[in-house]
Amino acid sequence: MRNRYLDLLRFLAIVRVIVYHVTGWATLTLVFPAMSVMFALAGSLMAASLTRCGPAAIGRRLRRLLPSLWVLAVVFVPAMLLTGLPVTPRVLLWLFPIADPPANHWGALALSIIWYLRDYLWFVLASPVAFWLFRRAPLPTLLAPYLLLVAIEAGIYQAPPPVLREFGLYFGAWLLGFAHHSGMLRPLSGRVLYPLALALAVGGGLWIVGHPGPRGYDLNDNHLGNALWSAAFILIVLGRAPSGLAWLGRSRLADRAVTVVNRRALTIYLWHMPFVVALTPLVDVVGWSHQDPVGLAIRVLLVFALVGLVTLAVGWVEDVAARRRPELIPGGPVRSTEQASQSDTERPGRSGTEPVGEPTGVAGGRAVVPGQRMPEEAGTGTVSAG
Repeated sequence: MRNRYLDLLRFLAIVRVIVYHVTGWATLTLVFPAMSVMFALAGSLMAASLTRCGPAAIGRRLRRLLPSLWVLAVVFVPAMLLTGLPVTPRVLLWLFPIADPPANHWGALALSIIWYLRDYLWFVLASPVAFWLFRRAPLPTLLAPYLLLVAIEAGIYQAPPPVLREFGLYFGAWLLGFAHHSGMLRPLSGRVLYPLALALAVGGGLWIVGHPGPRGYDLNDNHLGNALWSAAFILIVLGRAPSGLAWLGRSRLADRAVTVVNRRALTIYLWHMPFVVALTPLVDVVGWSHQDPVGLAIRVLLVFALVGLVTLAVGWVEDVAARRRPELIPGGPVRSTEQASQSDTERPGRSGTEPVGEPTGVAGGRAVVPGQRMPEEAGTGTVSAG
């Protein structure tokens, strides 16, 4: 059966990411570490797929992931080629982003969110081995990404490949998703779960306070603090997840909104950043500063409206990728009991909704907060995870 609580978490994470990218409010990253939550949800879904299908789950995950990226590439790659992007074999990375796809000056900014798909792809490919290890030695497997990140941050492992750095930063959240699927978190008593979460939060918080980044206490500027703080958050929201959300079903509008965003999560995520970047100079022209509450509210609404329009136009690709009947707006009334059963129950070999997901060569870091650029080792743009 579909887990509406996990759907609600994904809905909140996507909304939070978009609002953060428009406003640049660093506090949002502390209140709700959205990217780690999305990786944890993705890890839970991947564990479910591996349990049902074994290694064949890799192909099913990639089938769900890549078509929406290809739609984006069909629009933006020709535009970048016409505006200065050189034609090299690396352009093919837009078909399978095992590394950062190339981008020109404006594309590196507008498409900076592709880093999420790059990391997601690596995590999917690593999951069969990781899940095998997790089932046999859960605690050492869970600790491994965090120990790797500590070694990197302490300078013990200097100049690691970007992929390993990302494993240290986010694969721990992915493995916590494994733990959630395996039922390891819920049985933890409050005397174990809450002190553990508190210790992680305090450790992460102290590291963040002691190592502020260029944007202050923004999790995206502090990898170790991000990983520890996010782990504490995930332990609470997944370890104490409610068994149901009856109140959501009583609100037709809220229930439909959660369904639509979950069924179109990848489309919404991939397309929101180009609109954030495109609107930034336009709103400056009419005098809406980054600190003006009214201007920020208008920008948020405009981004959501534009994302809504493009989702109507191309979001059905996610239905095709999931082998569902294409719908303009998902979650409408079903025509029969059989269809109702299909919409509420995962078909064999499939997991309900694809976590989106949010930089890349397009840039190797996180998504851009307008007006706040940072140097990035990939050399193609600046980024901030959301």
